[in-house]
Amino acid sequence: GNIEFPEEVGPCMQRGADGIGLYRTEFLFLSGNREPSEQDHYEAYCRVLDACGESPVVIRTLDIGADKVPQLLQSQFEESPNPMLGLRSIRLSLQSTPMFKRQLRAILRASVRGNVRIMFPLVSSLLEFRQAKMILMDVMEDLEEEGVPFQRNLPVGMMVEVPSAVILAEEFAKEVDFFSIGTNDLIQYTLACDRSDPTVAGLYRAGDPSILRLIRMVLGAAARHRKPVTVCGQMSSEPRFVPLLLGMGLRSLSVTPQSIPLLKEIIRSLPISEAERIAQHACQLDLARDVEHYLQGELSRLCPDLVNGNDF
Repeated sequence: GNIEFPEEVGPCMQRGADGIGLYRTEFLFLSGNREPSEQDHYEAYCRVLDACGESPVVIRTLDIGADKVPQLLQSQFEESPNPMLGLRSIRLSLQSTPMFKRQLRAILRASVRGNVRIMFPLVSSLLEFRQAKMILMDVMEDLEEEGVPFQRNLPVGMMVEVPSAVILAEEFAKEVDFFSIGTNDLIQYTLACDRSDPTVAGLYRAGDPSILRLIRMVLGAAARHRKPVTVCGQMSSEPRFVPLLLGMGLRSLSVTPQSIPLLKEIIRSLPISEAERIAQHACQLDLARDVEHYLQGELSRLCPDLVNGNDF
């Protein structure tokens, strides 16, 4: 499941989640007018890990963007001529090393409390991933010298949210431990439309054939290198896209807590062979509206009791 606050873990697990596929850590920066301390980070992460037991928890490092800017970073975003393409997410962390290290130290310290995985957001080049990994290694060395216990071999992955990351998926797959496809930003950056702008809202389509092709590229590269892939974002929480994603080879979804029960029911009632047939046909269509109409029709046909006439 996807969570933003530690108190969301309980409801998420109660609804049947197998872990936390996306723990957004921005709330620590957005909830006050000062930068969170290492201890602030540590206490929040421990709360989540203690509530999850042995279930995996993927902690995404700071993913500040134009749509969510804390007061302490407001000036940097106001100066940017185009914040959506500016200093955000992993770029901001790499340019604010002390802040980045505080977060990584807290994650590593908390890692002894559970099954932690670290994920870097909006990675667009191999250099960015390697730089982030190098800073993580530096933090590990510091903790070792201080005698602070931490999990040394925790998995490190990345969000796939920009076309360059998809194009280089084969190369990234040799270096990452896992991928998470962030469909919200991937759609936005691929189709060049701001999803919050009502004048171009009609262009923002998860069913666009280009998006399906990009997802298949990532899944193919990951499969060849035996690296797990999760899809998060609004697309993975929409019932009509679940058969498509399963048929394309995806086996892990990170969704909103309220979506979990319905999506699990759909997955249980859907033979993989049917999902593969749906995916094969959908990927041959050349218009987003045709893809989405077809997927809705197939979902209604296969799971009429679950869909109950609602249009997702």
